[in-house]
Amino acid sequence: MSQDIGQHKNKVYKIVLTGGPCGGKTTGQTRLSTFFESLGWKVYRSPESAFVLLSGGIKFTDLTPEEVYRFQENLIKTMMQIENTFFELAHSCKQDCLVICDRGIMDASAYLPTADWEKMKAENKWNEVDLRDNRYNQIVHMVSAAHGAEDFYTTKGHKTRHEDIELARKLDDITAQSWVGHPYYDVVDNSSEFDSKLMRMISCICNRLGIDAGDRLQKNSKKRKFLITKVPPLEVFPQSRDFTVVHDYLATPSRKMQARLRKRGRNNHWTYTHTIRRPEINHQSVELRMAITPRDYDILLAQRDERHQQILKKRRCFLWNNQYFHLDIYEEPCPDRCKGLVLLETYTTMEGEALELPDFLLVKEEVTDNSQYSMFNLSLKEDMSRS
Repeated sequence: MSQDIGQHKNKVYKIVLTGGPCGGKTTGQTRLSTFFESLGWKVYRSPESAFVLLSGGIKFTDLTPEEVYRFQENLIKTMMQIENTFFELAHSCKQDCLVICDRGIMDASAYLPTADWEKMKAENKWNEVDLRDNRYNQIVHMVSAAHGAEDFYTTKGHKTRHEDIELARKLDDITAQSWVGHPYYDVVDNSSEFDSKLMRMISCICNRLGIDAGDRLQKNSKKRKFLITKVPPLEVFPQSRDFTVVHDYLATPSRKMQARLRKRGRNNHWTYTHTIRRPEINHQSVELRMAITPRDYDILLAQRDERHQQILKKRRCFLWNNQYFHLDIYEEPCPDRCKGLVLLETYTTMEGEALELPDFLLVKEEVTDNSQYSMFNLSLKEDMSRS
Protein backbone atom coordinates (compact mmCIF):
# COMPACT_ATOMS: atom_id res chain seq x y z
CA MET A 1 0.00 0.00 0.00
CA SER A 2 1.50 3.32 -1.05
CA GLN A 3 2.00 6.18 1.36
CA ASP A 4 1.30 8.71 -1.42
CA ILE A 5 -2.14 10.13 -0.69
CA GLY A 6 -1.94 12.71 -3.46
CA GLN A 7 -2.00 10.47 -6.51
CA HIS A 8 -5.81 10.24 -6.56
CA LYS A 9 -8.38 12.96 -7.05
CA ASN A 10 -9.54 12.13 -3.54
CA LYS A 11 -7.30 11.84 -0.53
CA VAL A 12 -7.08 8.41 1.06
CA TYR A 13 -5.54 8.43 4.53
CA LYS A 14 -5.10 5.20 6.45
CA ILE A 15 -4.46 5.36 10.19
CA VAL A 16 -4.07 2.79 12.94
CA LEU A 17 -5.64 3.71 16.26
CA THR A 18 -3.94 1.49 18.79
CA GLY A 19 -3.05 1.43 22.47
CA GLY A 20 -3.22 -0.52 25.68
CA PRO A 21 -6.41 -1.44 27.56
CA CYS A 22 -8.65 1.45 28.60
CA GLY A 23 -6.81 4.07 26.57
CA GLY A 24 -9.83 5.66 24.91
CA LYS A 25 -9.46 3.91 21.58
CA THR A 26 -13.14 3.05 21.13
CA THR A 27 -14.43 6.48 22.10
CA GLY A 28 -11.64 8.00 20.04
CA GLN A 29 -12.83 6.21 16.91
CA THR A 30 -16.31 7.66 17.32
CA ARG A 31 -15.06 11.20 17.90
CA LEU A 32 -12.61 10.96 15.01
CA SER A 33 -15.29 9.63 12.66
CA THR A 34 -17.73 12.38 13.60
CA PHE A 35 -15.08 15.08 13.15
CA PHE A 36 -13.98 14.00 9.67
CA GLU A 37 -17.52 13.26 8.47
CA SER A 38 -18.43 16.79 9.48
CA LEU A 39 -15.62 18.06 7.24
CA GLY A 40 -17.11 16.19 4.29
CA TRP A 41 -14.86 13.13 4.39
CA LYS A 42 -16.02 9.56 3.96
CA VAL A 43 -14.92 7.49 6.96
CA TYR A 44 -14.46 3.72 7.02
CA ARG A 45 -13.73 1.84 10.24
CA SER A 46 -11.92 -1.48 9.97
CA PRO A 47 -12.90 -3.48 13.09
CA GLU A 48 -10.52 -5.14 15.54
CA SER A 49 -10.08 -8.66 14.13
CA ALA A 50 -8.80 -10.11 17.40
CA PHE A 51 -11.99 -9.03 19.20
CA VAL A 52 -14.14 -10.70 16.52
CA LEU A 53 -12.24 -14.00 16.73
CA LEU A 54 -11.74 -14.10 20.49
CA SER A 55 -15.42 -13.38 21.15
CA GLY A 56 -16.16 -16.64 19.32
CA GLY A 57 -15.09 -18.77 22.27
CA ILE A 58 -11.32 -19.08 21.78
CA LYS A 59 -9.25 -19.37 24.96
CA PHE A 60 -5.47 -19.31 24.63
CA THR A 61 -5.12 -21.47 27.74
CA ASP A 62 -6.87 -24.28 25.84
CA LEU A 63 -4.54 -24.11 22.84
CA THR A 64 -1.23 -25.86 22.17
CA PRO A 65 1.79 -23.72 21.19
CA GLU A 66 1.32 -24.78 17.57
CA GLU A 67 -2.37 -23.82 17.68
CA VAL A 68 -1.49 -20.43 19.14
CA TYR A 69 1.04 -19.89 16.35
CA ARG A 70 -1.48 -20.77 13.62
CA PHE A 71 -4.20 -18.71 15.28
CA GLN A 72 -1.96 -15.62 15.28
CA GLU A 73 -1.01 -16.28 11.66
CA ASN A 74 -4.66 -16.57 10.61
CA LEU A 75 -5.52 -13.52 12.68
CA ILE A 76 -2.99 -11.45 10.74
CA LYS A 77 -4.24 -12.80 7.41
CA THR A 78 -7.83 -12.02 8.43
CA MET A 79 -6.82 -8.52 9.46
CA MET A 80 -5.08 -7.98 6.12
CA GLN A 81 -8.11 -9.08 4.13
CA ILE A 82 -10.57 -6.98 6.12
CA GLU A 83 -8.33 -3.91 5.88
CA ASN A 84 -7.72 -4.46 2.15
CA THR A 85 -11.47 -4.45 1.58
CA PHE A 86 -11.77 -1.02 3.19
CA PHE A 87 -8.64 0.28 1.46
CA GLU A 88 -10.02 -0.73 -1.94
CA LEU A 89 -13.34 0.96 -1.21
CA ALA A 90 -11.51 4.08 -0.06
CA HIS A 91 -9.50 4.35 -3.26
CA SER A 92 -12.64 4.06 -5.38
CA CYS A 93 -14.48 6.68 -3.30
CA LYS A 94 -15.20 10.07 -4.87
CA GLN A 95 -14.81 11.86 -1.52
CA ASP A 96 -11.69 12.34 0.56
CA CYS A 97 -11.59 9.21 2.67
CA LEU A 98 -10.23 8.33 6.12
CA VAL A 99 -9.78 4.65 7.00
CA ILE A 100 -9.51 4.04 10.74
CA CYS A 101 -8.00 0.65 11.56
CA ASP A 102 -8.84 -0.57 15.04
CA ARG A 103 -5.33 -1.90 15.68
CA GLY A 104 -3.07 -3.01 12.84
CA ILE A 105 -0.74 -5.79 11.72
CA MET A 106 2.06 -4.94 14.14
CA ASP A 107 -0.31 -5.18 17.12
CA ALA A 108 -0.70 -8.88 16.39
CA SER A 109 3.08 -9.32 16.12
CA ALA A 110 3.49 -7.91 19.63
CA TYR A 111 1.84 -10.98 21.12
CA LEU A 112 4.27 -13.42 19.48
CA PRO A 113 7.73 -14.48 20.72
CA THR A 114 10.41 -12.88 18.54
CA ALA A 115 11.49 -16.23 17.08
CA ASP A 116 7.91 -17.11 16.09
CA TRP A 117 7.39 -13.71 14.45
CA GLU A 118 10.60 -14.07 12.42
CA LYS A 119 9.56 -17.58 11.37
CA MET A 120 6.07 -16.39 10.39
CA LYS A 121 7.44 -13.55 8.28
CA ALA A 122 9.78 -15.96 6.47
CA GLU A 123 7.05 -18.55 5.81
CA ASN A 124 4.68 -15.92 4.39
CA LYS A 125 7.35 -13.76 2.68
CA TRP A 126 6.31 -10.74 4.71
CA ASN A 127 8.59 -7.83 5.54
CA GLU A 128 8.08 -5.21 8.24
CA VAL A 129 8.66 -2.23 5.98
CA ASP A 130 5.59 -3.16 3.96
CA LEU A 131 3.57 -4.36 6.95
CA ARG A 132 4.29 -1.33 9.10
CA ASP A 133 5.67 1.62 7.14
CA ASN A 134 4.03 1.34 3.70
CA ARG A 135 0.68 -0.07 4.73
CA TYR A 136 -0.52 2.79 6.93
CA ASN A 137 -0.10 6.56 6.68
CA GLN A 138 -0.05 7.21 10.43
CA ILE A 139 -0.04 5.36 13.74
CA VAL A 140 -1.69 6.87 16.82
CA HIS A 141 -1.11 5.14 20.14
CA MET A 142 -3.60 5.98 22.89
CA VAL A 143 -1.78 5.31 26.15
CA SER A 144 -3.64 3.09 28.62
CA ALA A 145 -5.19 4.74 31.66
CA ALA A 146 -3.00 2.29 33.59
CA HIS A 147 -0.14 4.67 32.74
CA GLY A 148 -0.84 8.00 34.43
CA ALA A 149 -4.63 7.89 34.89
CA GLU A 150 -4.96 4.90 37.20
CA ASP A 151 -8.13 6.21 38.89
CA PHE A 152 -9.95 5.83 35.59
CA TYR A 153 -8.74 2.35 34.71
CA THR A 154 -11.60 -0.16 34.67
CA THR A 155 -12.52 -3.47 33.06
CA LYS A 156 -16.24 -3.12 33.75
CA GLY A 157 -18.57 -3.21 30.75
CA HIS A 158 -16.01 -4.82 28.45
CA LYS A 159 -16.66 -8.41 27.40
CA THR A 160 -13.06 -9.38 26.64
CA ARG A 161 -11.09 -7.07 28.96
CA HIS A 162 -9.91 -8.70 32.16
CA GLU A 163 -6.37 -7.34 32.63
CA ASP A 164 -5.29 -6.04 36.01
CA ILE A 165 -3.46 -2.72 36.06
CA GLU A 166 0.04 -4.22 35.93
CA LEU A 167 -0.79 -6.41 32.93
CA ALA A 168 -2.46 -3.43 31.26
CA ARG A 169 0.80 -1.47 31.58
CA LYS A 170 2.79 -4.34 30.12
CA LEU A 171 0.40 -4.71 27.16
CA ASP A 172 0.48 -0.98 26.58
CA ASP A 173 4.29 -1.03 26.49
CA ILE A 174 4.66 -3.95 24.07
CA THR A 175 1.95 -2.59 21.77
CA ALA A 176 3.64 0.81 21.66
CA GLN A 177 7.03 -0.74 21.00
CA SER A 178 5.76 -2.83 18.07
CA TRP A 179 5.14 0.33 16.02
CA VAL A 180 8.49 1.99 16.66
CA GLY A 181 10.05 2.83 13.30
CA HIS A 182 6.95 4.03 11.52
CA PRO A 183 7.71 7.46 10.03
CA TYR A 184 4.47 9.02 11.29
CA TYR A 185 3.91 7.73 14.80
CA ASP A 186 2.16 9.76 17.50
CA VAL A 187 1.73 8.80 21.14
CA VAL A 188 -1.13 10.45 23.02
CA ASP A 189 -0.55 10.22 26.76
CA ASN A 190 -2.67 10.93 29.85
CA SER A 191 -1.18 14.33 30.70
CA SER A 192 -4.60 15.97 30.34
CA GLU A 193 -8.19 15.09 31.19
CA PHE A 194 -9.93 12.67 28.86
CA ASP A 195 -11.74 15.08 26.52
CA SER A 196 -8.50 16.98 25.94
CA LYS A 197 -6.75 13.68 25.25
CA LEU A 198 -9.25 12.95 22.48
CA MET A 199 -8.84 16.46 21.05
CA ARG A 200 -5.05 16.00 21.01
CA MET A 201 -5.51 12.72 19.14
CA ILE A 202 -7.67 14.33 16.46
CA SER A 203 -5.34 17.32 16.30
CA CYS A 204 -2.26 15.19 15.61
CA ILE A 205 -4.03 13.59 12.65
CA CYS A 206 -5.17 16.97 11.33
CA ASN A 207 -1.62 18.25 11.66
CA ARG A 208 -0.22 15.35 9.61
CA LEU A 209 -2.85 15.98 6.93
CA GLY A 210 -2.32 19.73 6.93
CA ILE A 211 -5.90 20.40 8.00
CA ASP A 212 -6.35 23.63 9.96
CA ALA A 213 -8.84 22.58 12.63
CA GLY A 214 -8.63 25.95 14.39
CA ASP A 215 -9.44 26.45 18.07
CA ARG A 216 -11.77 23.46 18.19
CA LEU A 217 -8.90 21.14 19.05
CA GLN A 218 -6.94 23.34 21.44
CA LYS A 219 -6.38 21.88 24.90
CA ASN A 220 -8.21 24.72 26.64
CA SER A 221 -11.07 24.96 24.19
CA LYS A 222 -14.64 24.73 25.45
CA LYS A 223 -18.01 24.26 23.90
CA ARG A 224 -20.03 27.45 23.48
CA LYS A 225 -23.71 27.43 22.65
CA PHE A 226 -25.90 30.16 21.14
CA LEU A 227 -29.63 30.52 20.60
CA ILE A 228 -30.48 31.31 16.96
CA THR A 229 -33.78 32.98 16.09
CA LYS A 230 -34.12 31.92 12.46
CA VAL A 231 -32.44 29.61 9.96
CA PRO A 232 -31.61 31.41 6.69
CA PRO A 233 -31.86 29.68 3.28
CA LEU A 234 -29.28 26.98 2.59
CA GLU A 235 -27.64 28.99 -0.20
CA VAL A 236 -26.33 31.62 2.24
CA PHE A 237 -24.33 28.99 4.17
CA PRO A 238 -20.77 28.12 3.21
CA GLN A 239 -20.22 24.54 2.05
CA SER A 240 -22.00 22.37 4.60
CA ARG A 241 -23.22 18.85 5.29
CA ASP A 242 -26.51 17.92 6.94
CA PHE A 243 -27.03 14.91 9.17
CA THR A 244 -30.10 13.52 10.88
CA VAL A 245 -29.49 12.93 14.60
CA VAL A 246 -31.83 10.99 16.90
CA HIS A 247 -31.24 10.91 20.66
CA ASP A 248 -32.95 8.70 23.26
CA TYR A 249 -32.22 8.61 26.99
CA LEU A 250 -32.20 5.23 28.72
CA ALA A 251 -33.25 4.24 32.22
CA THR A 252 -30.32 4.03 34.69
CA PRO A 253 -30.02 2.71 38.27
CA SER A 254 -29.01 6.15 39.57
CA ARG A 255 -30.19 9.69 38.84
CA LYS A 256 -26.52 10.71 38.90
CA MET A 257 -25.85 8.51 35.88
CA GLN A 258 -27.00 9.32 32.35
CA ALA A 259 -27.22 6.89 29.43
CA ARG A 260 -28.29 7.73 25.92
CA LEU A 261 -28.42 6.35 22.42
CA ARG A 262 -27.57 8.31 19.31
CA LYS A 263 -28.39 7.42 15.72
CA ARG A 264 -26.64 9.73 13.26
CA GLY A 265 -26.56 9.57 9.49
CA ARG A 266 -27.44 10.81 6.04
CA ASN A 267 -28.97 9.17 2.98
CA ASN A 268 -30.16 6.30 5.19
CA HIS A 269 -26.63 5.30 6.24
CA TRP A 270 -26.27 5.36 10.01
CA THR A 271 -23.79 5.20 12.83
CA TYR A 272 -25.00 4.14 16.28
CA THR A 273 -23.52 5.23 19.60
CA HIS A 274 -24.21 4.32 23.23
CA THR A 275 -23.00 6.89 25.77
CA ILE A 276 -22.84 6.51 29.54
CA ARG A 277 -22.03 9.50 31.73
CA ARG A 278 -21.01 8.35 35.17
CA PRO A 279 -20.76 10.35 38.43
CA GLU A 280 -17.67 12.54 38.68
CA ILE A 281 -14.28 11.09 39.64
CA ASN A 282 -11.64 13.55 40.86
CA HIS A 283 -13.89 16.42 39.74
CA GLN A 284 -14.00 15.14 36.15
CA SER A 285 -17.11 14.08 34.29
CA VAL A 286 -16.53 10.53 33.10
CA GLU A 287 -18.14 9.64 29.79
CA LEU A 288 -17.90 6.28 28.04
CA ARG A 289 -18.93 6.41 24.39
CA MET A 290 -19.20 3.19 22.39
CA ALA A 291 -20.00 2.50 18.77
CA ILE A 292 -22.66 -0.22 18.61
CA THR A 293 -24.39 -2.31 15.95
CA PRO A 294 -27.92 -1.66 14.63
CA ARG A 295 -29.08 -4.78 16.46
CA ASP A 296 -27.60 -3.57 19.77
CA TYR A 297 -29.25 -0.21 19.18
CA ASP A 298 -32.68 -1.84 18.80
CA ILE A 299 -32.16 -3.93 21.94
CA LEU A 300 -31.04 -0.96 24.04
CA LEU A 301 -33.86 1.19 22.73
CA ALA A 302 -36.27 -1.03 24.64
CA GLN A 303 -34.73 0.45 27.82
CA ARG A 304 -35.87 3.98 26.94
CA ASP A 305 -36.44 6.24 29.95
CA GLU A 306 -40.13 7.12 29.95
CA ARG A 307 -39.35 10.47 31.63
CA HIS A 308 -37.67 11.63 28.41
CA GLN A 309 -38.99 12.14 24.92
CA GLN A 310 -36.99 11.27 21.84
CA ILE A 311 -35.05 14.21 20.38
CA LEU A 312 -34.88 14.56 16.60
CA LYS A 313 -32.75 17.22 14.99
CA LYS A 314 -31.01 18.15 11.77
CA ARG A 315 -27.34 18.94 12.34
CA ARG A 316 -25.71 21.25 9.78
CA CYS A 317 -21.92 21.26 9.96
CA PHE A 318 -19.79 23.97 8.36
CA LEU A 319 -16.61 26.03 8.55
CA TRP A 320 -16.75 29.83 8.71
CA ASN A 321 -13.72 32.08 9.15
CA ASN A 322 -11.59 28.99 9.94
CA GLN A 323 -13.93 28.14 12.82
CA TYR A 324 -15.90 24.90 12.89
CA PHE A 325 -19.62 25.15 13.76
CA HIS A 326 -22.64 22.93 13.85
CA LEU A 327 -26.21 24.15 13.82
CA ASP A 328 -28.80 21.94 15.52
CA ILE A 329 -32.31 22.44 14.14
CA TYR A 330 -34.80 20.63 16.39
CA GLU A 331 -37.63 18.87 14.58
CA GLU A 332 -40.99 17.42 15.54
CA PRO A 333 -42.18 15.30 17.23
CA CYS A 334 -40.51 16.84 20.27
CA PRO A 335 -41.37 18.48 23.62
CA ASP A 336 -43.02 21.89 23.25
CA ARG A 337 -39.88 23.66 24.50
CA CYS A 338 -37.94 22.28 21.50
CA LYS A 339 -40.38 23.39 18.80
CA GLY A 340 -38.63 25.88 16.56
CA LEU A 341 -35.45 25.65 18.64
CA VAL A 342 -32.16 26.26 16.82
CA LEU A 343 -28.80 26.10 18.62
CA LEU A 344 -25.37 26.96 17.26
CA GLU A 345 -22.36 25.25 18.86
CA THR A 346 -18.60 25.49 18.48
CA TYR A 347 -15.43 24.67 20.39
CA THR A 348 -13.09 27.61 20.94
CA THR A 349 -10.48 29.07 23.25
CA MET A 350 -11.89 32.57 22.78
CA GLU A 351 -13.90 34.16 25.55
CA GLY A 352 -16.89 36.48 25.33
CA GLU A 353 -17.22 38.73 22.29
CA ALA A 354 -13.77 37.78 21.01
CA LEU A 355 -15.46 34.93 19.18
CA GLU A 356 -16.82 36.01 15.80
CA LEU A 357 -20.06 34.26 14.93
CA PRO A 358 -21.38 33.66 11.39
CA ASP A 359 -22.71 36.98 10.12
CA PHE A 360 -25.55 35.33 8.21
CA LEU A 361 -27.12 34.04 11.45
CA LEU A 362 -29.23 36.10 13.86
CA VAL A 363 -28.01 35.30 17.36
CA LYS A 364 -30.41 36.02 20.20
CA GLU A 365 -28.17 35.17 23.16
CA GLU A 366 -25.43 32.89 24.45
CA VAL A 367 -26.75 29.92 26.45
CA THR A 368 -23.50 28.05 27.15
CA ASP A 369 -24.05 27.90 30.90
CA ASN A 370 -27.83 27.73 30.84
CA SER A 371 -28.81 24.22 31.91
CA GLN A 372 -32.25 24.79 30.37
CA TYR A 373 -30.60 24.14 27.00
CA SER A 374 -28.80 20.92 27.89
CA MET A 375 -30.10 18.06 25.81
CA PHE A 376 -30.89 16.08 28.96
CA ASN A 377 -33.25 18.81 30.16
CA LEU A 378 -34.62 19.60 26.71
CA SER A 379 -35.69 15.97 26.31
CA LEU A 380 -37.64 15.84 29.59
CA LYS A 381 -41.37 15.46 29.08
CA GLU A 382 -43.39 18.50 30.10
CA ASP A 383 -44.90 16.90 33.21
CA MET A 384 -41.47 15.68 34.40
CA SER A 385 -39.85 19.09 34.00
CA ARG A 386 -42.48 20.64 36.28
CA SER A 387 -42.12 17.99 38.99
